Amino acid sequence: MLSFFRPAPAVERLPDEKIDSEYKKLRMQVFLGIFIGYAAYYLLRKNFSIAMPYLIEEGFTKTQLGFALSAISVSYGISKFVMGTVSDRSNPRYFMTAGLLMSAAVSLLMGFVPFFTSSVAIMFIMLFLNGWVQGMGWPPAGRTLVHWFSVSERGSKTALWNVAHNVGGGLMAPLAVAGAAIFASFIGPSASGYEGIFILPAFVAIGIAIITFMLVRDTPQSVGLPPIEEYRNDYPSKDKKTFETELTTKEILFKYVLNNKWVWAIAIANIFVYFVRYGVLDWAPTYLSEEKEFNMDKSSFAYFLYEWAGIPGTLLAGYISDKVFKGRRGPAGFVFMLGVLVAVLVYWFNPPGNSVIDMISLIAIGFLIYGPVMLIGLQALDYVPKKAAGTAAGLTGLFGYLGGTVAANALMGIVVDYAGWNAGFILLTASSLLAALIFVLTWNVRGQEVVRSSN
Repeated sequence: MLSFFRPAPAVERLPDEKIDSEYKKLRMQVFLGIFIGYAAYYLLRKNFSIAMPYLIEEGFTKTQLGFALSAISVSYGISKFVMGTVSDRSNPRYFMTAGLLMSAAVSLLMGFVPFFTSSVAIMFIMLFLNGWVQGMGWPPAGRTLVHWFSVSERGSKTALWNVAHNVGGGLMAPLAVAGAAIFASFIGPSASGYEGIFILPAFVAIGIAIITFMLVRDTPQSVGLPPIEEYRNDYPSKDKKTFETELTTKEILFKYVLNNKWVWAIAIANIFVYFVRYGVLDWAPTYLSEEKEFNMDKSSFAYFLYEWAGIPGTLLAGYISDKVFKGRRGPAGFVFMLGVLVAVLVYWFNPPGNSVIDMISLIAIGFLIYGPVMLIGLQALDYVPKKAAGTAAGLTGLFGYLGGTVAANALMGIVVDYAGWNAGFILLTASSLLAALIFVLTWNVRGQEVVRSSN
């Protein structure tokens, strides 16, 4: 099976007069492909959070659902690392599309077959499977970015691509609610129709997977173009090395990733960033309905605003790190996490009935938290040669999801059940502060200097 995903071989180079026009066309095409493809992954990743209030009505506890929800984070974290090592030696056109189609299949089963949402154990297994194939989304996109965009432009392009998180995550909530309404209309007025939360986004994702396959290409060399560094005369080092040699898995892991102290630092920071990101996001529908007097439509709208507020925040973080801090991501991450800390405190202490303040707080958290998410991903790409990009991103994802998101799912559910929402918000506050402090450690680190010093 892995041979099916192998990288596309280099082909004879196009005539010089065709290179510029073909490069410009394919760069835009490939970027669009990984953008909409990764956005579609988010149509299928967090549907379960929208379904949780309905499942609570059916008798499941928050502890049970938090445990089930943690499955997707456990498997996604492991898969992002494991499949990252595979993606570094694979064709992203096939790899990314296959993962999206398999994720859609899991979602359709949970929607159409009641058995797959009948118990916590079964839901855990299905969400574990979904998390594993979801891990096939980020690494091939990261591989594509480093092959088609050079060092000096990669910050802004990565920030722009990272907006796919918010586009997909933001569209998921209204799409899921629409799916529930459509499905309920077929069953009857007394039905909740929550099955449609899984069904409609899956069908949309299948359509996008087909478009992604049509748009994405492997490396520039696979379509007769020179390496991006040569095309833009933008090399990561003075000796103009492009690091185009395919690396073995052993070289990727032990030469460039596992012995890189800066990759480890951002991986640990990712634990706390992801705990805040998903501790707020995944529990927003439940928290707002239980504590802030929101109905389901209003909670879903708040979820939507949280995701979409991250779009300008992500772009601003990329711009600040490039222009203000001259390629240093640590200072921007520190500033944004301090802002997250303030917004979490307002969200926590705002009394019920002030829905506008709750909405503004969620918008502020969404605006601020996705900047650090993007910056850590960008640091992972910059801190290693591009043939190891998927693995480095996978390691930070492994820490973020196993350490951060699992805790946000399972630990938050247990803590809130037994100690109340205040205890949960103490964890969110502490995580915001710790993430900010770890960003300080990378204050003066520029990614490409790390790559040069390791070679």
